[in-house]
Amino acid sequence: MDNDYKASKEAFVSGMSGSTVFHVNAISAVALASITLHSALRTRVTAFRSMPFVLEWLVLILPMSFSLTVYADAPGALSALLLAPTCVLLLLPRIDGGTHLLSKRNEVQRSPTTRDTLTTYRANMMLLTVFSILAVDFPVFPRSLAKCETFGVSLMDMGVGSFVFSQGIVSAIPLVKDPSQLHGNVKLKLYRTIKKILPIALLGIVRVLLVKGTEYPPVAEVVLHPIIKYMPISLLGLWIGVLHQLALSFLGLESFLLHAPRSNIISANKEGLISLLGYLSLHVMGLSLGTIILPPSPSFFRKQQLSLFEGNVQRLAKLDPSAPRQNAKTTIELFSYALVWWFFLALIRHGLQVSRRMANLPYILWVVAYNTSFILAFYLLEMTFFPTRISKLKDPSDPSGKRILQEDPTTSTPKSAPALLEAVNKNGLVVFLAANVATGLINVSIQTMYTPNVQAMCILLGYSFGTCLFAWIFRKRRIWAI
Repeated sequence: MDNDYKASKEAFVSGMSGSTVFHVNAISAVALASITLHSALRTRVTAFRSMPFVLEWLVLILPMSFSLTVYADAPGALSALLLAPTCVLLLLPRIDGGTHLLSKRNEVQRSPTTRDTLTTYRANMMLLTVFSILAVDFPVFPRSLAKCETFGVSLMDMGVGSFVFSQGIVSAIPLVKDPSQLHGNVKLKLYRTIKKILPIALLGIVRVLLVKGTEYPPVAEVVLHPIIKYMPISLLGLWIGVLHQLALSFLGLESFLLHAPRSNIISANKEGLISLLGYLSLHVMGLSLGTIILPPSPSFFRKQQLSLFEGNVQRLAKLDPSAPRQNAKTTIELFSYALVWWFFLALIRHGLQVSRRMANLPYILWVVAYNTSFILAFYLLEMTFFPTRISKLKDPSDPSGKRILQEDPTTSTPKSAPALLEAVNKNGLVVFLAANVATGLINVSIQTMYTPNVQAMCILLGYSFGTCLFAWIFRKRRIWAI
């Protein structure tokens, strides 16, 4: 890579001021429209109940690719194109979900576990990131979607925050299963966490080497997957964000980040170090959301913690994690949280600008509001298209008389998460690393910023097809268990 082209390339991907929150939401909504069409096909047309790879890619990935390139200025039109056939499909009768073991008169409907919702959400987030890291090098990718230099909102700015937030959500799984872990041995928990983080750190080092090897424009930010002793309230995460913002505004951290020369190891990594507290806030808030959507009811984890705090073993034993999911309460709570976070974001933006580099309070609120809203949307889609059934009959083996019979979802209703998204989620880190390798090779092979749009789209679609095919081939086994 010659020096002139390198300088031009750095200028091409630098100095961006971003887009608007509405624009980012509209582009992201295309993925929702794709999932809606995919779900309608599976539940209304027998031939599409189990889709082959190519059809999955055409329905789910092709629209996403277009939304970030040729339709980036009109994402609403693309969503409308996807929803039009969906509306027609919904006029067809629903395919019978199979022979039910229980009498129809003793059944009510509910959605399956949130596992499928989280799979769909996390895989979509990963695919948006994977496509963007290469697409940003081509002129066909609008500059408004590239990472902002310091202040502003863009689709790529959302990526790193969403990753940390989603890690917080899944970190709630062991806590929900066994809340006593909160009071476990700190050294043992630290050892286990470091053991889990090491492979991720190695992946980060490999990525840095790939970036340096291709002389790709530098990225001066670090993402921390922090270790915290969780407190059962989302206000903890919010207060961490507030303290971080106070340090930025009144302790000179913002001025240091913006103006300090990179003269030593601290100032050379100032963005990563200063933003750690902001990402800790995001992780805690994701963890809080995980304790709401993963258990059977939003209050389940709070009751567990209260019982532990009071030492009430009998009350703790009565809490049944296999109880039917209270969808209405979960939906209302998600909607309420989303509304609150959007309100706070609108309020604080009157005085502060969003900054991914600093992971400041407006950025934290934007990431939390965005992710909470789209998780709610995926959850509602799952409830609508893929309800399973539970019986009103009580389980005779339960001495409390509170547990009711439930059908095995594998015999009554197919998984709501598309098979391709399941495959991407199964080996997410390896898929991400493979995508980075492919990005580096493509940048070495061609001068991307001078590539015509038609040729660029062919390369980008081939890249997305190959990345998804890689995930699809290994969909039945985990390549790297972390």
